[in-house]
Amino acid sequence: MGKFAVADAALSKIWVCKKCKARNKAGAEKCRKCGSSYLRPKRKDTRVKK
Repeated sequence: MGKFAVADAALSKIWVCKKCKARNKAGAEKCRKCGSSYLRPKRKDTRVKK
């Protein structure tokens, strides 16, 4: 996780649509943009470019 606990907590509440990559609120049943029900939680680990 990052340096700021408040920011990490806010990011952990975001769901991302697998179809259109739109951000959605936590607990969303379907995507706000495309209506798809294929959602995943936002990644919590930081990925570093190699």
